[in-house]
Amino acid sequence: MKILVRLPNWLGDLVMSAGFLEHLTKVYTGAQVDVIAKKGIHQLTAYFNGINDVYVFDKQEYPGLKGAAKFGIQIRQKHQYDIAFCLPESFSSAMMLWQTKAKQRVGFGKELRSFMLTHSYSKPKGMHRVEEYIYLLEKYSRIACSTPKVHLKNTFTQHPNRILINVNSEADSRRLPVQKAISIIDKIRSNTDADLILVGSPKEVPHVTAVFEGLADKHGISNLAGKTNMDELIVLFSQSKVMLTTDSGPMHLANALGVHTVALEGASDEKNTAPYNKERSSLIRYGKLPCEPCVKNTCRFGQPECLLRMDESVIVKAVLNALKQLK
Repeated sequence: MKILVRLPNWLGDLVMSAGFLEHLTKVYTGAQVDVIAKKGIHQLTAYFNGINDVYVFDKQEYPGLKGAAKFGIQIRQKHQYDIAFCLPESFSSAMMLWQTKAKQRVGFGKELRSFMLTHSYSKPKGMHRVEEYIYLLEKYSRIACSTPKVHLKNTFTQHPNRILINVNSEADSRRLPVQKAISIIDKIRSNTDADLILVGSPKEVPHVTAVFEGLADKHGISNLAGKTNMDELIVLFSQSKVMLTTDSGPMHLANALGVHTVALEGASDEKNTAPYNKERSSLIRYGKLPCEPCVKNTCRFGQPECLLRMDESVIVKAVLNALKQLK
């Protein structure tokens, strides 16, 4: 049997699909499992178990619906798949799988795309995204799955005294404002001699640099924003003990690699997107605003008040406690 999986486009969602892939290979023992992954985060598939081959989808090379369809046709010309699972909920992702002409095409019925799927299901409410993906597999296969694990391959030795700091997010409402980030990092620096490493993607360099330049004491603090590719980032995360982070893709990546994540929950719903490995995470939420939790990308207050009003002493204590317990 040949199975194709269209993996999610966002880093965090891609990480959260690890449980789906784990159970997929158990439900369909011996099946050949190939995946479609977006260029830029496709390197992460090397750290999943059970993947045979990877189709790297470049949105710039294959733009829009026509590009997605063309990519699907090219896959069809190489292989005929028995089952294709569509984890993203976009119309274009279903279009891509439709053009592969896989015999069975499975996904959530959203964005009027059900006609391109042979098996379309309603997405459950109030469920963690990891479990949403598993639900899709259970509905189609009619086989119950055990609680999934969201672990990535990690053969690196952890640095006993290293703290990663990620103040970024795709949405403004989940990004830690510069002055708040400076104040928190200054307090961490004054309470530990641990190495502090700021991370971020190339487009996040200005935000991270503004934070770094504003720090009162830069001793033992490195700014690696924009200086690491995906493979280097995975190694860096794998070798670290603790990460202070906003709700973001790096949060999920670190948590899946065994890093204790201290997650600042802003405009996010932790029931759906919190770090899945609870034994390696600490969640902090202000929790006193009537709008919490929300999932809006732009805060109605201008800046994310749910992050600005967080008690910095609570944050620092959580980071130091995690570092101390893990030594």
